[in-house]
Amino acid sequence: MTAAPLTLLEIEALARSAHEGQTDKAGRPYAEHLAAVAEGVRLRGGSPEQQAAAWLHDAIEDEALSLTWLDSAALPQSVKDMVLAVTKRPGEPVEEYTARILATPGALLIKEADLAHNADPARLAVLDTPTRDRLSAKYAYVRTLLGLTAP
Repeated sequence: MTAAPLTLLEIEALARSAHEGQTDKAGRPYAEHLAAVAEGVRLRGGSPEQQAAAWLHDAIEDEALSLTWLDSAALPQSVKDMVLAVTKRPGEPVEEYTARILATPGALLIKEADLAHNADPARLAVLDTPTRDRLSAKYAYVRTLLGLTAP
């Protein structure tokens, strides 16, 4: 007998707990970024599965949760696929990363919301100029590879 799928509220609570104590580059609690990406997905018309994947989009990459956990989690396969698609792997060329996102149904919307929040001028403004410039160029290149227009 398989467990009932986790609800969106359970996934949010799990993601917040998994990232507890982590901060973003601006020193803000990491859960704020997760909430912003999930809300960005919702506002862009994303499905509950895409919203779930948005809450978990950095969990594997940031080692907040393990691949073993994801594999056995009570989540639809589509959510697992989207989380894996948006998880950057060590040493992976950005071109391979973006190709995987484009090849995975639903993943592009999550990455679009992620990039929109990462590139938010208010978030970037608190960073030092070299970091802000480096990240802005990185985000612009990823948007180009994904075929996204400017935020």
